[in-house]
Amino acid sequence: MKRAEKKIIIIIIIIISFAIIQCFNPFAPKLEDSDKNDFIITGQTTPDEVLQNFKYAYVFKDSVLYADLLDSSFVFTYFDPNQEASGRFVSWGRDVDLKTTGRLFHNFDVIDLIWNSTIYAFHEEDQAEYSKSFHLSLIKENETINITGNAIFLFKKNEYDNKWRITQWLDESDL
Repeated sequence: MKRAEKKIIIIIIIIISFAIIQCFNPFAPKLEDSDKNDFIITGQTTPDEVLQNFKYAYVFKDSVLYADLLDSSFVFTYFDPNQEASGRFVSWGRDVDLKTTGRLFHNFDVIDLIWNSTIYAFHEEDQAEYSKSFHLSLIKENETINITGNAIFLFKKNEYDNKWRITQWLDESDL
């Protein structure tokens, strides 16, 4: 073997060695090997997947994904203790909810949603009702607002794309 051929072989070995070393990073964290898929967007093939996407939409402030969670007939309802003498339930539809949620996403730096226990779940072929407890943290600059409570969701499976969507959300937050 000539001297020039040996140099070429050595250069090729060095290049291959660097390429292999570049693929290994001893300081990189290991990937979590877990069944928790909280931050994966799902196909909304079940009500549980809708709630997983709901969490993703809140945490990443994704208004496009959030809009896809709501059926066209969606109604949000909550109890406002400051309305009238003893308070009353207030409701709004999908359009108002999308605007309100968009403002929520815009006005807070960090939003964290934790689904706690399932109080109950009724599931039929194309309809479902879930009652879930939750903890929501809204953080802006030096202010943190923590909201806990219960949410009752009604879901419907869409006959055209087979996605499940929320038709009704009754918010029972402890404000």
